[in-house]
Amino acid sequence: MRFHKSESAFFVFMALILGAGLLTVYAYGIILAPGELFYVPDGFETFTYVAKLMFGSGVLLATALFFGVFLIYPLIRTQAREEHKLREMTESLSARSETLEQAALTDGLTGMQNRRYFDDALREYLDEFRRVDKPVGLMILDLDHFKQVNDTHGHDVGDRVLREVAGCLRDMTRFHDVVARLGGEEFAIVAPNMSDEPLIKLAERIRKAISMLTVTTSSNVRLKVTTSIGLAVWDGKEMADEFFRRADKQLYQAKRMGRNRVCA
Repeated sequence: MRFHKSESAFFVFMALILGAGLLTVYAYGIILAPGELFYVPDGFETFTYVAKLMFGSGVLLATALFFGVFLIYPLIRTQAREEHKLREMTESLSARSETLEQAALTDGLTGMQNRRYFDDALREYLDEFRRVDKPVGLMILDLDHFKQVNDTHGHDVGDRVLREVAGCLRDMTRFHDVVARLGGEEFAIVAPNMSDEPLIKLAERIRKAISMLTVTTSSNVRLKVTTSIGLAVWDGKEMADEFFRRADKQLYQAKRMGRNRVCA
């Protein structure tokens, strides 16, 4: 078994203190009971012998003090600094890990949740709501003719449009709804405990709110954007991917019917 330097130094320190203590007790015993219990070597007077013992005890204590101040304390301080640095490093790595995990689940452009987060959240909601037999609504939105915005006005303007739409979706949904950007100009909303009629009404409010958004370009062109929305309410049996495909089919139906509309 190998000891750390500070542990070895501590053992030496304790040995010095113990030795000084034993010499002191021995000298004290000679003073109290001279020539009876404690041996005094021939050629020494009791006083002289006790003085030498006390001097030896003082030397041991001084050595222990020197040892503690110049060896043990620096070792303790070094170890404390190393532990502090290690703690800071651990906290920093933990914070970076949380930041990276958050970044991995967040869309960098809009600040919304991304497709990875959406997929996990949808599965979890279905698992939980299967137990309580409650509905789950799903809404998939796709901005109409968005490619023309990028082609005509540039991607910077397109990015501004996406951020405006994201802000609108956040403002019009509940805190426990999952609002995510799936990619490109496609968004999705998971609306737990929402059946057909309330889901359709919410989708219509969102469609109208998006159609009222205005983004002004650097050349003073006022852009309007509309969205097509596909809806589905979970039947209580579907897997997450089946549920998503059903809502996605409704989205394409809305596109085929002329866009800027809700299909359920």
